[in-house]
This record gives sequence, C-alpha cells and structure tokens, in this order.
Amino acid sequence: MKTEAAILVEQGQPLVLAELTIPVLKPGQVLVELAFSGACGTQVMEWRGDKGPDKWLPHCLGHEGTGRVLEVGAAVTKVKADDRVVLSWLRGGGAEAGGCHYDWEGRTVNAGGVTTFQRHAVVSENRLTPMPADLALETATLLGCAAPTGMGAVLNVLRLRAGDSIAVFGAGGIGLAACMAAAASGGQPVIAIDPNPARRALAEQFGAGATIDPGAADPVTAVRDLVPGGVDLAVEATGRPAVMRGALEAVRNQGGRAVVIGNAAAGQALELDPGLFNMGKSLLGTWGGDSQPDRDYPRYGRLLASGRFPLNKLLSAPYRLEQAGQALEDLAAGRVGRPLIDLSRP
Repeated sequence: MKTEAAILVEQGQPLVLAELTIPVLKPGQVLVELAFSGACGTQVMEWRGDKGPDKWLPHCLGHEGTGRVLEVGAAVTKVKADDRVVLSWLRGGGAEAGGCHYDWEGRTVNAGGVTTFQRHAVVSENRLTPMPADLALETATLLGCAAPTGMGAVLNVLRLRAGDSIAVFGAGGIGLAACMAAAASGGQPVIAIDPNPARRALAEQFGAGATIDPGAADPVTAVRDLVPGGVDLAVEATGRPAVMRGALEAVRNQGGRAVVIGNAAAGQALELDPGLFNMGKSLLGTWGGDSQPDRDYPRYGRLLASGRFPLNKLLSAPYRLEQAGQALEDLAAGRVGRPLIDLSRP
C-alpha cells in the first residue's frame, strides 16, 4: 500500500510531497487513515533548523491529528479497526513500538512513533487515544498537542485554584489553551501577553480578562500594574529566554510559580537573577503539561466540546496536504492560531 506525505528533505527548504510505501506492521503498531493534522512550533523549528542539524533526514512530520484505525499489528489491545482516534506525541497506555521506516523510490524516509503530515501513518499504539464522545474530528486535533500542553500546564503543573491570578505569555494555540483552562477553573484575573493584536483579541474570547501588548509597555510592569505585587501564576509559551525570565519576574514573592512551555532555539541560554529564588519564587518545567492521555484527554475533550469557547476562530481554514509548508509559514508569521490540515481532501 502507498500513501502521500509532506516530508522534510532539507532544512530551510520547502516540504516535498512524496509517495511512500507503507511497511508491514510490527507488533504494537497501528495503521491509521488520517482525517486532520494540526501543526505547532515544533514543526516550524524542525523545518527552519532551529533545533540544530537534523540527523534523521529525510523524515515525516507532524505529531497531532485525528483519524480512523485501518489495521492493527500483533499485541495491540487499546484500539481496533474502525475506531476513531486522536494521535498525539504524548505517550499513553499501550505498546511502545518505536518509529517506522517508509520507502520512497528506494530511499528510506524516517518517522517517529507518530507522524501526521500524511494520508496514512504507521503509529505506535501508545500514541493513540480513543476519540472522546461528542467531539468533532477537526476540534479533536487540539488534543494531540495544544490542549494537553497548555491546559495541563495550568491544571496539572501549576494546579490553579479558583481566584488565583495568572499571566499567560504568548497567545498562540498553546497559550490560548492555557487561557481556556485558567478561565474555566476560576482564574482571576487571566492576563494574556502577546505582540499580535489579532491574538490578543482572540485571547479575550478564550478567557483572558485583560491583555498586554509587550511592544507598547514593559510586560512585567504592566502585569504588576494589574495585580500589585505580581500574579500568583505564570505560563510562558513563546520559547524566548527573555520572556521566560519575565514570567518569573511577574509572579509574586513567597509562593509565585511560573512554568516554561516554549522551546528555545538551539544555542540559546536563559540568564536569571538568583535573587528571584531567594524571594520564594519557583520556575518549573513541564513535559506536555504533565498530561497523561488516557487520564486527561476525556476531560480536556469535555472542555473543548462545551461550546464555551470559539474554537472555530482558533483553528485555521483547512489547508490541503500540498499546502503543509504554507501552514508552517503562516503559523511562524502569526497569521493563524492553529493550522488545520485536511487530509481527506485529494
């Protein structure tokens, strides 16, 4: 069987639309027919080379999507043929079957445990989660990365309580997911910081009671003007070391906590005044919002399906597979909140 994929052949160059031959499934692997794929900053960094030299080229891309199971390999018990599933880079229950190698006209194309910029994908069982009820395939792509990372940072890592004040630095897909979770859990106020006016407007619709343009005012000062003494909690979702430092500076002394989500480019470093820690502040890290797919995706799905937030404004108009490169360009430029690639369209 063959399938079509948008693959990365050379960093900094356009993605290549390739016809791949799908290998025989190994134990623990699942063949999925993709319906939709999302895209996030990780793919942008891979494409641009921000993470440094890529030893796996050529390789498939994408780590969040939705689809239907076509076939399962030996020992797979979590899903079966015809199940609707969420594909995610976060590991859940089930077998860890490793990556996959596709054939492309005699050339090997590498793939990790999950890839989604293609019409069909061989996926490790533990990267699949049954689709939550009452959730559209398009919306459920957010469960692959943006929702568990942003929501999980608020709910699992920071453990926001009703009445906690919180600042979210960066209002892309992950930052907006953090705003949603904070607003739904009673955060007061929820403050979003982003230089893009369209994203600030969107943040207000996703639960932010106040927004700050960091190009017009020092964001830390602006946060402290809104919440004297500093906010209880902060989320960093930009990948910029200066913003990471600002998030820690923006939280209050004696108990303020900030969590870093964003990925910095290779070679960058974070410099901090150690006195911030002597003031009782904490800077935390996270792996995907500390989310566990089998435990957390159903509750995240309920929030996404609640109708409380205008998810249609976060997800872009669908791109076709051959436009996957354009989707990454638009995401990098801040023209879309979260790209949606429709893999059912020829």
